[in-house]
Amino acid sequence: MSQPTTRIDVTGSQPSENYPVLVGHNLLGQIPEILGGRTQRVLVIHPRALRSTGELVMEDLRKAGFESFSAEIPDAEEGKHIQVAAFCWQVLGQNDFTRSDAIISVGGGAVSDLAGFVAATWLRGVRVIHIPTTLLGMVDAAVGGKTGINTAEGKNLVGAFHPPAAVLCELGVLRTLPENELLTGMAEVIKCGFIADPVILDLMEANPQALRDSQSQLVRELIERAIRVKAEVVSEDLKESGRREFLNYGHTLGHAIEHAERYQWRHGAAVAVGMVFAAELSLAAGYLDEQTVARTRSICQSLGLPTSYRADRWPQLLETMRRDKKARGSLLRFVVLESLGKPRIYEVPDDSMLFMTYQEIADE
Repeated sequence: MSQPTTRIDVTGSQPSENYPVLVGHNLLGQIPEILGGRTQRVLVIHPRALRSTGELVMEDLRKAGFESFSAEIPDAEEGKHIQVAAFCWQVLGQNDFTRSDAIISVGGGAVSDLAGFVAATWLRGVRVIHIPTTLLGMVDAAVGGKTGINTAEGKNLVGAFHPPAAVLCELGVLRTLPENELLTGMAEVIKCGFIADPVILDLMEANPQALRDSQSQLVRELIERAIRVKAEVVSEDLKESGRREFLNYGHTLGHAIEHAERYQWRHGAAVAVGMVFAAELSLAAGYLDEQTVARTRSICQSLGLPTSYRADRWPQLLETMRRDKKARGSLLRFVVLESLGKPRIYEVPDDSMLFMTYQEIADE
């Protein structure tokens, strides 16, 4: 017998920013109640790889009395381009979508980022429901209201804050997720453990084998814990003016690695390297102890996540990090740890410190 649905609420400074994150099984039946009676049309945005899943969602919507339309987009980061957003706007326009209509994203983090951006910009904002189909999407991208597309200059430099109407974390879809995808998604869960909920790390270390079973009770608990960390932070700081920056632990270098690899690396793999770098930087700045740095490496390696990156790429990585949203003028800002569960912002005094820290993770 399956567990009842878990509801985790995200709250904002006004009612339009409040929404539930539901975790469990057979959640599609909740959509009509979430959308309400005024919605006529729903656009389902999904990648090519999830065409059959998108069609199932559309069929459910039709049975519930909605007109449903499809926008099939390229897989992964290839879908996060202005040309793809323009295609979605075209579908919305040709089918007379109004402000009371809605969008549903079906897919991983790249899909919810793109669909959220389309929803934020169509008629200056229509509702969007996210149905994340990856672990990464459930614990990170779909929760929080950050939307974005990529440009030639970097990742997520164009975007908007647009909280969804709901996030439906349908655990059954994780059954079809390749193990590598499941484990790279765990990087964002590890991050939540280091910045806010160290119990996550204890659970991971106690039973590493169960982490490879997407339907295990352990994986469900980790998903719910990670979502609670993010929900609490986002509820306090929707627009990343304060505490929400802490969710970027490991992301400054991680995003630069993704850019260097032309987005062929999994986001979680890049963030894993970024977390080891951030831990080493925390140590170099005089905050963190060596045991926590070693623990960062150990947990990432136990999941097969990378903990080093190419030595010859440093100049390129530094240049990309200078365009990071967290940079302020010439100062590079990193999220570091004062101690386990206690993050802070660190403005790096000079590039030589970053270079020396990078040597600790550089792979010849």
